[in-house]
Formats: sequence, structure tokens, C-alpha cells
Amino acid sequence: MTQAALVSPTLKFLEDRWNRKVADTLDEPELLRYRSNLLGSDLRITNFAGGNTSSKIVEIDPLNGNPVEVLWVKGSGGDLGSIMRAGFATLYQDKFLSLERSYKGVDTEDDMVAMYALCTFRNNPIAASIDTPLHGFLPFRHVDHLHPDWGIALAASGNGKAKMEQFNREFGHSLVWVPWQRPGFELGLMLRKAVQNNPGCDGIVLGGHGLFTWGETQRDCYLSTLTVIDRIGQFIERHGVAKGKTRFGGECTVARINRKDLAVEIAPYLRGRVSAQNRWIASFSDAEDVLQFVNSAHAKDLAYSGTSCPDHFIRTKIRPLFVPWASVSSVAELKTQIDLSLAEYREQYGAYYRQFALSDSPALRDPNPTVVLIPGLGMYSLGKNKTEARIVGEFYKNAIHVMEGASLLAEDEVTGTLPQCGESMDPASFRVFTNYVALPPIEAFRIEYWAMEEAKLRRQPPEKLLSRRVALVVGGASEIGRETALLAAAQGAHVMVADEDEAAAASVANELTAVTQKEFVASTAIDLRSGESIAYALMATVAAFGGLDILIETTLQLPSFAESSIADAAAKLFAEQGLGGTIVFVSQANADIAKGNSMGESSLSQIVSSVAASIGPRVRVNGIGLATDINLAECAEAALFLAGPRAHSISGQVLTVGGLI
Repeated sequence: MTQAALVSPTLKFLEDRWNRKVADTLDEPELLRYRSNLLGSDLRITNFAGGNTSSKIVEIDPLNGNPVEVLWVKGSGGDLGSIMRAGFATLYQDKFLSLERSYKGVDTEDDMVAMYALCTFRNNPIAASIDTPLHGFLPFRHVDHLHPDWGIALAASGNGKAKMEQFNREFGHSLVWVPWQRPGFELGLMLRKAVQNNPGCDGIVLGGHGLFTWGETQRDCYLSTLTVIDRIGQFIERHGVAKGKTRFGGECTVARINRKDLAVEIAPYLRGRVSAQNRWIASFSDAEDVLQFVNSAHAKDLAYSGTSCPDHFIRTKIRPLFVPWASVSSVAELKTQIDLSLAEYREQYGAYYRQFALSDSPALRDPNPTVVLIPGLGMYSLGKNKTEARIVGEFYKNAIHVMEGASLLAEDEVTGTLPQCGESMDPASFRVFTNYVALPPIEAFRIEYWAMEEAKLRRQPPEKLLSRRVALVVGGASEIGRETALLAAAQGAHVMVADEDEAAAASVANELTAVTQKEFVASTAIDLRSGESIAYALMATVAAFGGLDILIETTLQLPSFAESSIADAAAKLFAEQGLGGTIVFVSQANADIAKGNSMGESSLSQIVSSVAASIGPRVRVNGIGLATDINLAECAEAALFLAGPRAHSISGQVLTVGGLI
């Protein structure tokens, strides 16, 4: 394929987003950043933090003033869609290539990662990723390594190599197949060899993994990538048209009409069970592609097969939890099936770890799933925060598209050694179902429990005090409620701001984005005089984040007892989760306390004692009595202290905050 053909590509699915007026103002490193951002802006091209890009750029060596070739490559853990210039690692290309002389073979390739720092150009602090050799050893100026669904579908097909050759003939490409190999130094050498053995090739399909494309200029590389991905999409679509509308063996479960309500109803129970070791925040999807998959005849078998691309199962684990549930079953039966399926999942995950763990492997991680598939309902995805939960769900949607594409490419039954299987691998370790090839469990383990991945986890910043917790702040639109919501968000909580003034609650939720991420906050109306309104606010909290951990009620006007109904409703939700919970009542009976009248404080004490006795001990209940000259920040700090983990043994108590009584 000539460069001239790349000037005006015919794209059916993707779009050329390159703005020449913008690009013409950028130097080479900025063009690399620009190219990366464009590629990362479309989830059909690559997923969050997936794939990497590089450029080999001639710069002036600050040591001797001479021109030198520098490898710019996406730094470890970066995201193409948001990466900035400072997010790229920079290495002397000649020094990097010289590392081959120190390489002693695949069994020692992890030792090479520490050597990358010795090749750093200009003392750049950004760590070079494990994918650096995949770019450094390819003899092209600009390289893209991406994980598009269509590309992985081809790479994860039992007949993938034959279909790649058919694709080459039909579209005039010269893609080359390389079998599965864990990313690292060895794979970099394999890629170089593949290019040397196939002069004129214009891309590489990595078995079970993804794509490599390249170009002489930044623009050429971008267009080459778009063209190859789009045409693979066209190739798969043709096969889909020929096979008709049936997908994944056809529908065997009908989606519930009331599935959104059911999803909210079951979410606290599910969240509690999968949070046995660590609390999770949940996200739910009943998108059309998700329902088509979970309701299909092949869903259980495909889900059990696991994912293929390393970027997928790093987040989705080796496989999701599939909960078999007939569309006519009751919610009670669903809960029973969740318990049974989850127990089986944990046992299988433990067996997977025990089978492949070595003496120096990281310790067993949380054995609970991060993706839960329920026929008739949809998909729950779980993460340490809402953004991660959403991204986990996006990755499994990618996996669904991969399985669909591979199934569409199926023709005759696949026999013999699969093309994903390398020379040193056991052919029997690969599993194929309806032409989809999952990564063998041993290879999945070598990625999931890889020392390099463990190092990434350790580099993550420590979690905040209220991370992984969901707080509902009633009266959050003003004064103490607003200050409490702001502080809770700053301490890492996911916050639902509830108030009679719905517009004001939304305004405060928007304020919270100054101290936390937008996805970590939400708002709702609430009227404590209405049981229906209370139920709605609690369900809105569950719908947003999957459950509830903290209830703070700041609108209490003694001797009103509206708080009892919201406490009772929250207690039922806490019981569903089985994770415990905390409630803090904040009394604004300032005048009574300031005048030495104990009625306000005693009433609050009575309420706190009564509620604590009725719903404890798993749920802690405390109160804040406000005196005169209150400081809003101090009140918020006191409320969150009582609500948080540092007060884990305090319940039934009232703390007075403010002036002297």
C-alpha cells in the first residue's frame, strides 16, 4: 500500500479528525501528543489507558551539542486520550538498541526493564513502559500500537491468520501475523524479525492482542492506523451481513421491562456480597450490545472463556461472574443465585491462583469479580471509584464486541494448532468457542500477577480516608450540609447532595467538582415529610453509586421526628448490603442549647439512643448538637469524624460543637 493511497482514505466507520491548521503549528513532540489524543478520543480505536504510541525524533544532545535520535513513547500507565507532552518517556534510541547485547533470553526479560532508565534522555522522570521494546525495535519513525475491537476480534479468531491473509487480498494490505507473546523485550525482537522477514509489510496483527501500524510522518501514521482499523471493521461487517442478524447463538432470555428498577433493587445486595474484602463502587449498563450478549445462548460459555487482550482482563479479571437467572425468577431467587455463583467464582479464582502462582508471585488479590452479568438485567461493573467502575464496564463491552467479531469470522470448525500459539506454548492451553480464542489461564496469570503490573499498582497514590464510601448528605444545599458535602468529597467519598431545593442541591454538587471528580457526585430532591420522597432519594443514591455507607442528616429541627423514617429506610438498605453503615444527625437547635435549656440536646440524645438501639450494632448512630457561634468547617469535620472509620467503635453518642453551654 503506497503512501499516496493514505492521503484521502475512504473511511466507513471512523473519521479523520486531523486539523491541518492546528498540526502545522506543532513541533514533533507536540504532533506525537496531538496524534495520540486524536486516537484516544474514539473508544472504537483504543480503550482508556490502552495501547501506546511513539516517535523517533532527532534532537540536540545536551551533553555534546550533536544531533541524536530520541525515542518518545507513552509513559507507563498513561492514557492516549488525555496524555500531554510531559507524559511521554524519552530514551536515547542508540542506547536502547544496545541493550540487546545484555539480553539473556525470555526468562530474564523483566530484568531489562530496570535498564530502560539508563537510556533516559534529558533526565526525564517519566517511567518507560513495558511496551517500550515494541516500539524501539520497529524500524519506523512513527508507530501506533492499539487495541481496537475489530483488530482484536481478528487477532482473537481461531482462523485469525487465514482471515488476515484474506483481508490482505481483499483490501491490498500486507499485514503480518505474530503469535501471542507477553509484552516485553522478547516481543520487541519478534516484531523486528517479522518486519525483516516481510519487507514492505504495513502492519502487524499480534495474536490475541492487538495491532501495530506505522508511517513516515505523524500524519501518515495516523492515517495508516485509521485506514487499517476501519477496513478490518468493514471486513468483519461483511461477514456479519452474510450470517444474518443472529448473534451469540440467538436470544434465550428476554430482557425484563422493569430491569432498571430491578437493577437498583438488587444493587445493594450485590455490592455487599462482592465487597466482602474491599468496598466497591458500582456502575450498571443495560445497553443494547450488553443485553444482546447477556441474554444469548452462548453468553455463559463465552463469559467463562475469559477475555483475550491484556488491557481487558487487567481490569475485568480473568473472567466475569455470570449469574444464571431465568427471566421469570423472583428477586429472592436471584439473590440466592448470586450467592451460589459468587461462592463458585471465588473458589475457581483461588484455584486459578494456586495452580499458577510461583514462590515470588504477588499475594492473592481480592477474589471477587469486577464484572457481573445477569441475563434479563444487564451488566454491573465495579471499581474503587465510579470512574474506574465505568471504565471496567467499557472494557467488558470491548470484550463483547471482540467475541462478536470473532464469532462472525467463523467458518469451518477450527482444527490443529491455533495461530495464537507460539513455538514454546502448549497448544492444549488455548480454548476456542465459536471461533473466539481466549488467552490461556497461565498467560492470563502471567499478566495479572506480573511483577511489572504489581509495580504499577504500588505507584498509585494512596486512597483517601473516605474512598470507596458513598455518603448521602441531607440538607446538603446550604450551610452545614454544604460544608459537610464539600469535606466528604475532599476526603474521597462519593457524595449524593439531597435537599428540598433540588436546584440548589445540583448547584452544590457542581461546586464539589472543584475538589473531586464529576462522576463522584450527584444530587437529588428530598422531602423528609414524605416516605416516597425519602425512598426516591435513597434509590437515586444506589442508582448513582451502587449503595450507601454514610447518611448525614443536617436539617433536623427538634423536636421533629422526621429523621426516624429516613433512618429506618437507610437501615434497610444497610441490611441489604451487610457492610454496616453510619448515621449522623445534626441538630440545629442552637437557641435552646445557648440559653442553657437542655431540651434540644436531650431530645437529640434520645433520638440518637433510640435509633442506635433499634438498628445497631452493625450501623453506628451518632449526633452533633450545635451551640452558638458555630464554625461550619468544625461542624463538618465533627460529623465526618463520627461517620468515618476513625470512630469505628463510637455509637449512640452526641457531640456538642460550638460555643460554651
